Amino acid sequence: MSSIKQTAQTWLTNTFDSDTKTKVETLLNHNPEELKDSFYKNLEFGTGGMRGIMGVGTNRINKYTLGKNTQGISNYLKKVYPNQDLKVVIAYDCRHNSDTLAKTVAEVFSANGIQVYLFSDLRTTPALSFAVRHLNCQTGIVLTASHNPPEYNGYKVYWTDGGQIVPPQDKEIINEINAISFDDINFKADETKIKLIDKEVDEAFMNASVENGNFNAKGKDDFKIVFTSLHGTSITAVPEVLKRAGYNNVTIIEEQAKPDGDFPTVVSPNPEEPEALSIAIKKAEQIGADIVIGTDPDCDRLGIAVRNLEGNLELLNGNQTMILMTRFLLEQRKQKGFTGNEFIGSTIVSTPMMNKLAALYNVECKTALTGFKWIAKMIKDAPNQYFVGGGEESFGFMVGDFVRDKDAVTSTLLACEIGANAKANGSSFYKDLIDCYVDCGFYKEKLISITKKGISGAEEIKQMMVDFKNNPITTIDGSKVEWIEDYNTSIAKNIITGEEKQITIPKSNVLIYITKDGTKMAARPSGTEPKIKFYFSINTTLEKTENYKDINLQLENKIARILKELNLN
Repeated sequence: MSSIKQTAQTWLTNTFDSDTKTKVETLLNHNPEELKDSFYKNLEFGTGGMRGIMGVGTNRINKYTLGKNTQGISNYLKKVYPNQDLKVVIAYDCRHNSDTLAKTVAEVFSANGIQVYLFSDLRTTPALSFAVRHLNCQTGIVLTASHNPPEYNGYKVYWTDGGQIVPPQDKEIINEINAISFDDINFKADETKIKLIDKEVDEAFMNASVENGNFNAKGKDDFKIVFTSLHGTSITAVPEVLKRAGYNNVTIIEEQAKPDGDFPTVVSPNPEEPEALSIAIKKAEQIGADIVIGTDPDCDRLGIAVRNLEGNLELLNGNQTMILMTRFLLEQRKQKGFTGNEFIGSTIVSTPMMNKLAALYNVECKTALTGFKWIAKMIKDAPNQYFVGGGEESFGFMVGDFVRDKDAVTSTLLACEIGANAKANGSSFYKDLIDCYVDCGFYKEKLISITKKGISGAEEIKQMMVDFKNNPITTIDGSKVEWIEDYNTSIAKNIITGEEKQITIPKSNVLIYITKDGTKMAARPSGTEPKIKFYFSINTTLEKTENYKDINLQLENKIARILKELNLN
């Protein structure tokens, strides 16, 4: 605790403003636990950039921690691009302080002689990713904490390709940041270097979204959509994109349409959570809508509810929407004629059904670590291949490569295209999904997230991963574990035969068990929240659609048994 106090006391120097010093003194004198959590470590870059609770301290999001990041990136840009005109684009979401933090970040870049394009108001994350390449910038920054609780904010860094930073840039940038102190931050803005942007970039982004997500589906006038922005940024783009694509039967949930960092109508602004879409689903039932779509605060994830076989609205998971979206895009590509260089993208904790789908269409499925920065890297690393689309289980999808991150704007349009087209052909979004199960095998997934907050929580999560590694599971629901994939050591081992294989993707704190019957369980700490996540995938054959209900029940019972067996229910 003494070292934590010493660190906190360095924030009482003249480097920091009076408001910050007052808050630090309050922590030192009256709140030891909060002091400890605020200063016991430096915030780190995780799966989706840097996220943390707003407040004073090294483990908090504030003008100094973000200023230090920005100064470090400025130094790095000058090293990598010497004697070049440097440009950066900055966006921010609806969260508290996002606008002021974005202005601070812009000021630090400008103070370092870098041209800044700053969105004049809140914008979506996919719009920022698009803008990096559209404006020929070397980097981009978005201030957002995605779907985290209201007390959080965050800082995502994008590189020249429009994707988030990956090796080697991430480590090199972090080294630059760590090499400087808070005293080194240049906050003296050069306002002539800061240019506000809005309509010109908005138009280009929305036009590109319609171009990539609109396939002239039949039955648009007969397709009823309920959309909610969950108080986030998507209200700036999704309604207009749907309108331009020909969808006029759209009901917007007005009580959730106004951007609000308190997210007052939901427990969590996370479309993965059924509760988040409850108001929209209620409205959809009242008006007989065909589909409900909700997006998270920065509009990179989307949740979808569609009519099931009984005619009731059912929330699909990210794996299900990813499969049907990818299948639809592959069908469209097939009609144009495959060239033989197509590929789709997925992640190691997403459904293995993506591989089956790729085999069905004779295209490559590239698999990466969790996080869309790795899917963006796939595109960058394969310039001679055509990226059809891809996603991950956490409700994110990317249509083509004009945006290099999860894009809930274009994915919302794509989901409506699938639904409208299916309805016009006498089917439905749900029935088309079942057809995929018949063709590729019936894969069913389940995610269990366990929250462990604070210093003790981080230690608990660390210990849980150690225990899974040191005391490996040998059977799951009666099926012997065949392979254990340890992404920390980059070794996949067959524990029955002793065979070992090298894992060729980058190291990560992920452990995956695969049984003889194809059951898969992955464990990983979240890179953006104080959680440990367990991903389950099971599968069987579905010979015909008429058997769906019975087989679905069998799979649900199997998952229930597995969760009970592992004390995760």
